Amino acid sequence: MKPLPGGQTYVATNVPIQLMIKLMFHFKSSQISGGPGWLDTDLYDVEAKAGGPHNLDDLHVMFQNLLVDPFKLQYHKETRTLSAYELVVDKSGPRLTENHNPENFDIPIRPTGRGRFEATHSSTSYFSWSLSQRLDRPVIDETGLTGFYDFKLEWTPEPSPGLAAAPDAAANLPPSNGPDLFTAVREQLGLKLDSRKGPIEVMVIDHVERPSEN
Repeated sequence: MKPLPGGQTYVATNVPIQLMIKLMFHFKSSQISGGPGWLDTDLYDVEAKAGGPHNLDDLHVMFQNLLVDPFKLQYHKETRTLSAYELVVDKSGPRLTENHNPENFDIPIRPTGRGRFEATHSSTSYFSWSLSQRLDRPVIDETGLTGFYDFKLEWTPEPSPGLAAAPDAAANLPPSNGPDLFTAVREQLGLKLDSRKGPIEVMVIDHVERPSEN
């Protein structure tokens, strides 16, 4: 799933509806309940096209509306008590480069290797959501930072469970003596992830249908 250059089109290729919902509504799996099993198994191609250039958040809203129409998606939101992380500014202060350029209509955060990514014109709210995809719980933006920023982040990911049974694959991974994600966020970006349990918004799927052809 990605936006195309120009800020008018967002496409998904061979993607299950459950993943589309997670990415377009900025939720984790733990924040979505209800719905039939085929949401995770049926694969679809979708092209959402706007009448003119829009920023990434607006394209996400457009895609949300597209899911509501052909898939007859009906849902409501609730607040439940869940474990989460809060992204806050560390006492050392943020180490982010503010980007004052106009919207470039591209994905703000892109991986550049295992345990590495580069952000261009990213908000801290988008960064929080991106972190939540790499962690076991939602990440709530409490930084108070309202601009757009450029930054790089490098950390040592947790080894995949299957690597223990595949020592040859593990031997080809980068060295594992670097910082974990929490330490990297604090030391490299001047931000911090605090654990807490509290009210988190969730989506409850009330109804959804398989679409007709095209």
